[in-house]
Amino acid sequence: MRKPANKILLIIRNLLLFFFLSTIFTVIIYRFLPVYVTPLMVIRSVQQIVSGEKPTCKHTWVSFDKISPTLPMAVIASEDNRFAEHNGFDFKEIEKAIKENETRKRKRGASTISQQTAKNVFLWPQSSWLRKGFEVYFTFLIEIFWSKERIMEVYLNSIEMGNGIYGAQAAAKYKFHTTAAKLSKEQSALIAATLPNPIRFDSAHPTPYILKRQKQIMRLMNLIPKFPPIEKDKKVTKPRKK
Repeated sequence: MRKPANKILLIIRNLLLFFFLSTIFTVIIYRFLPVYVTPLMVIRSVQQIVSGEKPTCKHTWVSFDKISPTLPMAVIASEDNRFAEHNGFDFKEIEKAIKENETRKRKRGASTISQQTAKNVFLWPQSSWLRKGFEVYFTFLIEIFWSKERIMEVYLNSIEMGNGIYGAQAAAKYKFHTTAAKLSKEQSALIAATLPNPIRFDSAHPTPYILKRQKQIMRLMNLIPKFPPIEKDKKVTKPRKK
């Protein structure tokens, strides 16, 4: 008969194997399938029910080509200037945040769009060392299996953009009475300006602070590289002389 210790090790091994296989499989599946529901959507709905409110979840998935090109530029300018360059973690910003937080009362983070996508799709919102560890793991996976364009597509479809509002299409409809494809540069910058706290700040009714942030984001949008990057024209081969 196996000793109890061996049984425990076998159970742990099987659990770890199941965890890695299931999470890798899910990440690969989400490379191709739309993400219709996230843990945050479920958590917010439960919170609304507990507080006696009617649960609301406004969300419509749209493909990347049906989102205004100004919106990814705006969120990159606001949230993650080096999104197209890094491998999921911006170590320059992490180092900068560590130095600034030595003197700042209100700590600032350095999460990339990839990290936020991993958190939104696979994890819960409350910050902890455990969640951070899982966030690193899932960020690593999506950077391996997804393209940058896919990460941005999922991010723009899953990010919380207001009370019960998730994703670009819902934000465009309920904030600006338009579609994600028709968002203007100004509207995209307003949405991006509220992302650090979309419950407190309303892109449809911006405060002076949000309007100031909007102008800063719009200036940055003119300076950062275009996303997705413009493919270089293929070399045209000269016709052979007869």
